[in-house]
Amino acid sequence: MSHHFDTKLAKEDPSLNLCDFYLFDGPSGKTVMAMTVNPDVGLSAPDTLHPEGLYAFRFDLNGDAREEVTFKFRFGEPRHGDGSEHTHIQPFVVRKATGDDALRGDAGESLVEGETGSVATDSDLRAYVGIAPELFAANAGFGTFMTAFYKDQRFDGDAFLHQQNPFARRNVTAIVLEVPSELIGKGKINAWATISLFGHAPEVQVSRWGLPMVTHLFLNDPSDQEVKEQFNASVPSEDLERFAKSIADFAEKMTTYAGSAADPGEYGKLIAARLCPNTLPYELGTSAAFEVASFNGRALGDDALDVMLTLAANTPLVDGLAPDRGRIRKDFPYYGAPYTAEEQVGVTPMPRPAKK
Repeated sequence: MSHHFDTKLAKEDPSLNLCDFYLFDGPSGKTVMAMTVNPDVGLSAPDTLHPEGLYAFRFDLNGDAREEVTFKFRFGEPRHGDGSEHTHIQPFVVRKATGDDALRGDAGESLVEGETGSVATDSDLRAYVGIAPELFAANAGFGTFMTAFYKDQRFDGDAFLHQQNPFARRNVTAIVLEVPSELIGKGKINAWATISLFGHAPEVQVSRWGLPMVTHLFLNDPSDQEVKEQFNASVPSEDLERFAKSIADFAEKMTTYAGSAADPGEYGKLIAARLCPNTLPYELGTSAAFEVASFNGRALGDDALDVMLTLAANTPLVDGLAPDRGRIRKDFPYYGAPYTAEEQVGVTPMPRPAKK
């Protein structure tokens, strides 16, 4: 959950909380895109998606940080499933939009329809929405690391010595779509995911996700939490103007405290240039790998936190934890079985931060 509880609305409704975004190659010339929502579903979050939510995967094909192709999920009202009031099933439809329709609204060509909890198939497309295991891993020492930075103005390289993953054995809701790559485009693209409210009122973007840990690491000044709201409501084409300076300042200070850059100011600018616009680059048809040296999509088993910590500090940082790769399948929908109630014995519901 590299972006959990980023905004006021996400704190109020977990179904609007965009936790993570993945993009990788599938079989036979296909590309897989996935986002997760509902942090800690089943324990502290419901298993439903917002009926007025617009869940979108957005693709920039020409490097202008604006989407030319968008795949959109919309959900109907939930009903109880399997005779249990705790399990819900919702109908959904997936649409592809181009041109002006890619930028806003829920218009587009209908690709496939289905219900949550089951794989929906139409020709070469497959879609799945359902409860899945949380694959993001992070060391609880991250909070100690950030406190040392903001409160003590120092680099705490020992913050991750005690290996405790607060996301272990938790579940999320995964939204997964596999399409022939030609439906997206060719060559190198840049992608991101969004969640918007789109119903009786004008469309309002609630969450945006391009690269992991940007708001929790680079835009997490305790004295300016409003910047997270601004980031999530904005679009990638605005990132250089609106957020690059804050990102550069953070990296400059971090490398100054760590003594890891000959010119911290210049390093900060380099990191800001790499993270802005905040989109995930990917060469269609290649093996995804989210690494310090380069970003090329993101596979479900990539250890994104280590990558972002190392980039921020300009020195190798390893938190000692990794995604539960034993919970990844080789075939669609690629997420393995969610954690059962028996496996979650002893896992306490994740506390949700107070609304401010």
